[in-house]
Amino acid sequence: MVQKKIPVRMCAGCAEHKPKKELVRVVRTPEGEILLDLTGRKSGRGAYVCPNAVCLKKARKARRFERALGCQIPEEVYDRLEQEMEAGTDG
Repeated sequence: MVQKKIPVRMCAGCAEHKPKKELVRVVRTPEGEILLDLTGRKSGRGAYVCPNAVCLKKARKARRFERALGCQIPEEVYDRLEQEMEAGTDG
């Protein structure tokens, strides 16, 4: 039986490689909006982060999302991502 390949992505916070399903996608839509993509299906440029505030803070401090998404990210967007993450990541 052929083993199905599991897609692996790097967390923008801790820089660990993990299965895509364990990470949360942050996406910059074609309209330029920065969103938390819990489905992993939205169109646009994506970056991944572990579903915890520690990795989000590390990524924010090192400006990793700016680099990955190729745009400036306002502080209020980070604050919103943090709130959404705390609200929407129970499994």
